[in-house]
Amino acid sequence: MSYLCAVGSWINRSYQSDIVNLEEYSTTDVAATNADCALLPVGSTEQHGPHAPLGTDTLTAKAVAEEGAASSDSTVIVAPAVPVGIAKEHRAFDGTLWTRPEIFRAYIRDIVNSLASHNCEHVIVVNGHGGNTNALKEVTATIVREDPVYATAFTWFDEIDEHRSQMGHAGSIETALLLETYPQLVSTDRIEAAAADASDQWGEWQGQVNLAVDSDEFTENGVVGDPREASNLSGQSSFASRRNHCVS
Repeated sequence: MSYLCAVGSWINRSYQSDIVNLEEYSTTDVAATNADCALLPVGSTEQHGPHAPLGTDTLTAKAVAEEGAASSDSTVIVAPAVPVGIAKEHRAFDGTLWTRPEIFRAYIRDIVNSLASHNCEHVIVVNGHGGNTNALKEVTATIVREDPVYATAFTWFDEIDEHRSQMGHAGSIETALLLETYPQLVSTDRIEAAAADASDQWGEWQGQVNLAVDSDEFTENGVVGDPREASNLSGQSSFASRRNHCVS
């Protein structure tokens, strides 16, 4: 399969524009950019099996946001990533952090409005965690209706089209993206064991109803899917597609 983000040249490539990582800039330098658009990466700190880091969702969201900003024809700010989201379903696994949906929505809204106060008319929330999706749709709709800024939520793995069913959790797709962007954080010697104890689907289904509430009810080690297949995923087309959707 040659669809997923094997961005071997991504890290060392020549960008169309500089990445304005907000936390790395002075207030003077930010003002000089005159940027009117910002990307806000949002992820989670949660288990991703024995082989992938707890920050997988945050790291991948940040990678997609930076790639989108770098490929834009205009200057786009990349805000600091939000590392904790709605992830109580992974509470049985060590290291997982979570927040209540109402707190999460309020926090995202405050950040977006902070960016708006500095002339950002458009804010794209780049999401890397499925548990955040509904809350982000709700809060961005509220922002558009009630606040002086246009915000929209963009979940990167929604752009993998016909391969969406392979997303899993710490499976082939997330592992492949990590291997290309943060290879030093993947414990490749544990991938075989991760696959051995993985579930083949998310949830415990009876007909069209998922009876499971937490992930430990259907996966022993937190993995859904086969991370061994990450080595078979190559090609930049899907990563480029997500990047282009992100900034268009």
